[in-house]
Amino acid sequence: MADYTTETITRTVRRWIVPAAEPWGAAGEEISKAWGAAAAAYREAHGLAEDASIPGDALRFHVRDEDIVIEFTTEQQQDGEAR
Repeated sequence: MADYTTETITRTVRRWIVPAAEPWGAAGEEISKAWGAAAAAYREAHGLAEDASIPGDALRFHVRDEDIVIEFTTEQQQDGEAR
């Protein structure tokens, strides 16, 4: 009989979506607000102080249709069971 273990990973993707429809695009102020909110949420999710710096690649910016999306992902591993 084979021996194995199991694991479960729960991935959470947090997104801030800023409308950026043409021809005007997104206002810098709106991107700045979303960026600040995303950075604060990242710090909270990782137990960092409010003024702590975050890694340069922690937040990702994507263009999606007529939006700019700022996001980060967290993962939580649950203990598996041995068989």
